[in-house]
Amino acid sequence: MPILLIVSVALQIACGVHVVRSGRQLYWLWILFIGSYLAVAVYVLVAVIPDLRNDPRSRRAARNVLHTFDPQRRKREIQQQLEIADTIENRRALAEESLRLGDYANAAELYRSVLTGVYKDDAAFLLGLARAQAGMEDFPAARATLDTLFGAHPNFRHNDAELLRARVLEADGQIDAALDHYRELASSYPGEEARYRYGLLLKRRERFGEARSVFRDMEKRARNAPRYYRKKEASWLDAAKRELASLGPG
Repeated sequence: MPILLIVSVALQIACGVHVVRSGRQLYWLWILFIGSYLAVAVYVLVAVIPDLRNDPRSRRAARNVLHTFDPQRRKREIQQQLEIADTIENRRALAEESLRLGDYANAAELYRSVLTGVYKDDAAFLLGLARAQAGMEDFPAARATLDTLFGAHPNFRHNDAELLRARVLEADGQIDAALDHYRELASSYPGEEARYRYGLLLKRRERFGEARSVFRDMEKRARNAPRYYRKKEASWLDAAKRELASLGPG
């Protein structure tokens, strides 16, 4: 069977499946059957593309693809919005995107710029600034920002703030206190970073059996977790696998 005919049949079948699943009029099946490539092209233009534009999952997938090939795209868009309207919201959005991209210096500058007036003690902005400072490994500054945050909001509770507190304690040499924080976060933090940092600090303290147990628990979680979670936490899971291999059997 010629290759062009095989491709035509495959496209007709794919479009036919779309007709049925989308609940469109069944006359489309007849048009696709007799129209070959021309019918497929028309159907894609009048049915498939509009569906993709209106489907939140498709739009999200398209955004993810664009971010993969051009990770700075969203940041440029926000910068353009900020040039048009220099608002707190646009500065916040750019700070968050800078933080996501690892541009910690820019994120810190933006967070400082919004910590004024009625927002001078804003918990979310202070946490963002502390995260940026930790990203730059300026842990004394991160600690001072966290002190300001918890001083202004004594009842504030946030997993990222608690993880930062543990990292600050570790950087300050308060290892036992850091381990206590990591231990608590190992069972409550919504991700693998806290568990990984806990296992790594145990390893550095030569508590190899406990470290091995933490990394094995991460592997077990990964096997039982859904695919989206494994993908989101891949960097920490891969790092844990390497650390476990370095520890050897035990």
